[in-house]
Amino acid sequence: MKRLGWLVMAMVTIVGCAGPRKAEIRPLHAPTGTSAAVSQQLEQGNQLLVKGDWGGAREIYVATIRADQQLAEAHYNLALALEKLGEKAEARKHYVAAANLAPGNKVIWDAPPLRKYESELTLDKKSWMDPNPK
Repeated sequence: MKRLGWLVMAMVTIVGCAGPRKAEIRPLHAPTGTSAAVSQQLEQGNQLLVKGDWGGAREIYVATIRADQQLAEAHYNLALALEKLGEKAEARKHYVAAANLAPGNKVIWDAPPLRKYESELTLDKKSWMDPNPK
């Protein structure tokens, strides 16, 4: 009977560990040279995103983009928040904007969320490392 108990406990442990993992959200940080105010604002949004406050993060990222429309990281992070909020079409626009603004950013170009929209993208390359256009 003891063996059966241990066997059941082992099976529960194995099955519990083998379940699907929650994908970790990794927002991007402002690159060197970004103004301190914009960097600080982006980090505020990042903290909210990591905590799961998708709506709060969206508001901060939109304000960050108003302050610096060329900040690819803000577009990318906004897309992450929008995707969590179920706003897929709007998220796609910001994933593409991020990729277009940062053609050398491997994280943005090779991100699974961006690749999900690959058939809809109008980018020049499939990846930042791809020397050949589509």
